[in-house]
Amino acid sequence: MMISQPLDLSNLGTAVGSTTATKGSGNNATDPQASQDRFLKLLVAQLNNQDPLNPMDNAQMTTQMAQINTVSGIQELNATLKGMAEQSASMQSLQGTSLIGRDALIEGDLVTFDGNVGKGAVSLAADAGRVYVDILNKNGSVIDTVDMGKLTQGQHAFDWDAGAINPADVGSFRVRANNGEDQVEATPLSRVKVASVGFANGAMSLQLANGRTTTYDQVRAFM
Repeated sequence: MMISQPLDLSNLGTAVGSTTATKGSGNNATDPQASQDRFLKLLVAQLNNQDPLNPMDNAQMTTQMAQINTVSGIQELNATLKGMAEQSASMQSLQGTSLIGRDALIEGDLVTFDGNVGKGAVSLAADAGRVYVDILNKNGSVIDTVDMGKLTQGQHAFDWDAGAINPADVGSFRVRANNGEDQVEATPLSRVKVASVGFANGAMSLQLANGRTTTYDQVRAFM
């Protein structure tokens, strides 16, 4: 059979992949070295069976060599990126274990308790001359107030001694912040301990002590 057309490299990996698997070879269809070997074998076959009256010219040969170099380069790049992704996942896993037992700050107004001490945090959009945290019961009524004093812009944690108040009677908290006559925007943050860490589809998820699961990017900070 006479072959005078340039090789079609678009299906090179697929065309020879089944043959490789049949032979039980360890080479993978995405292995750059294996792809080059398959290309050379096909090229030799093409040269041996080309039409003597219409042989492959140098331009065709050069084009095909450039194609196999491009394919090999892409495969090597993919292999490198895969290795980097696996290394990154391993580093994230190691980092994730260090978060277990720490407090995660997430948006929310629920007071969490460590014994009889209520915990929470606040995020201020600007400096505040005075910041108050009102502790509310299940009905939304104020049962106590924490005076946090003067605070700078950013995130600040607070501890509240519930004293004789039953933690089961506490509902949530609200923040009041001002700078002189101006009200300062304040976001309440819940402090919840990280119980365990998991990974799904390359993303880290946190299982919190209150039973809630959240993603890493939803956490404002760790304490």
